[in-house]
Amino acid sequence: MQRQFAKYVKGLREARHMSLRDVEKACGVSNAYVAQIESGNRPPPSPDILRRLARAYNIPVRLMMEQAGYLDEPEVTATDEERVEAAFKYVMNDPDYKLGARIREEGLNTEAKRSMVIEYETLTGKRVLTP
Repeated sequence: MQRQFAKYVKGLREARHMSLRDVEKACGVSNAYVAQIESGNRPPPSPDILRRLARAYNIPVRLMMEQAGYLDEPEVTATDEERVEAAFKYVMNDPDYKLGARIREEGLNTEAKRSMVIEYETLTGKRVLTP
């Protein structure tokens, strides 16, 4: 489990073209500690550290917690409409995305909301609509 998590965390960092120092700056976790985690010399860190790393890598905290072995119960699955609705609400409440004209939710169907979420993901690089 420890080696698998190490590989996962290193893959996240490399996929985002971040150095260990970039991660340290983004979340306040020392680059030496992150390197130890990535090499498998340390067990998965505490939930607090995982939250900070998840923000740095721009992934859901739940995913990081699952990969670290903290959550072994299956996630309750949502319908496609519920997932799109939750992602749309996230997009509409993102303070960095509140520039310009605001969109009125009334009358938007699921596909229109999905399109807006996908556009947001493309522009920001954030993944908010889970498969």
